[in-house]
Amino acid sequence: MATLQAPVSLAERYRAEFPVFEHVVYLNSCSLGALSRRARARVEQYLDLWERRGASAWSDVWWAALAELRERYRRVIGAGQGSIALHPSISSALTAVAESLDYRHRPKVVVSALDFPTISYQWLAKARDGVEVVVVESPEGTAVPLELWERAIDDRTALVATSHVFFASGAIQDVGALAELAHHRGALLLVDGYQAAGQLPVDVGALEADFYCAGGLKWLLGGSGIAFLYARPELIPALEPATTGWFGHREQFRFDPRTLERHDDARRLETGTPALPAVYAQLGGLDVIEEIGVPAIRAATAALVEDLVAGARERGLRPRVAPTAAERSGIVMLPRADATADVRRLADAGFIVDARPGHVRVSPYFYNRADDHRALLEHLTP
Repeated sequence: MATLQAPVSLAERYRAEFPVFEHVVYLNSCSLGALSRRARARVEQYLDLWERRGASAWSDVWWAALAELRERYRRVIGAGQGSIALHPSISSALTAVAESLDYRHRPKVVVSALDFPTISYQWLAKARDGVEVVVVESPEGTAVPLELWERAIDDRTALVATSHVFFASGAIQDVGALAELAHHRGALLLVDGYQAAGQLPVDVGALEADFYCAGGLKWLLGGSGIAFLYARPELIPALEPATTGWFGHREQFRFDPRTLERHDDARRLETGTPALPAVYAQLGGLDVIEEIGVPAIRAATAALVEDLVAGARERGLRPRVAPTAAERSGIVMLPRADATADVRRLADAGFIVDARPGHVRVSPYFYNRADDHRALLEHLTP
């Protein structure tokens, strides 16, 4: 196998930041990013404030923490000022978009068979409102060719909603090309970046995405309960979601039940009070991400992935991954007859990975070493 350099030095520098490695070999960041000491410290900071000050901390500390998180999410995807809304989950973020669109003349929403199904579920639930969901298939189960997207998108399409990185294969989509196809037909593009933001450099302006959502659960190292929705600034004034809450109100402390006055920026797409423990955990995770820099994280993770793919092939496995290194992310699918049993057996041996239908899913990140996945392969295929 190839000798790794940058990933080793990065892993050695940050490995101690993640106590999980004191107990197991963790290779499952695409399900849940490892807990950092900084994230734990931030949550403890929140708990200390809650204990000492209670609700008085809202006015001068917790409100500022929400503003800080919107700003830092904005920076991590290269977005403009006022374009970020906070949400508890991707499902909630999708709801804000779905409830903002007019389907009367454009009833069609185009998704792919490789997207995490919460995307399609959001619009399948609107069938009674006349919304039509078109699912674009993948010929080989790894990616979706642009020509198939082009055939599916027409003048009746309101939205193309799909993934930056496919959870089922780790393949990176050409989001910029998709934006061009969608916009040519007058449709909008929503990108689910849950498997991308943090491990891949993202510039939503360059991608020309109309909406982009991601969150802390995976590669942004913030855990569950916090996500964000980016909306292209030019679109924001016209977005009036039918699902809203007091955080979407411009004068929320006026407590006026008679008039809904929405924020002028993306906060109009928010709903209820964000979960502060999750906000604080995410701030700690971003401390690590920003210190390293996403380009360095991408370089480290990509080298680990190539070493893992090469090692798997040497052992007779046929990883389901994109054909070139540039199209691969930190997700490697290893075909197995009984993946669930393999994952249990590996856990007993101290390796944490995940199962998806017919595959063991391995997801190295910058804090991993090549020895991690090499040892896993030895246990998987002795």
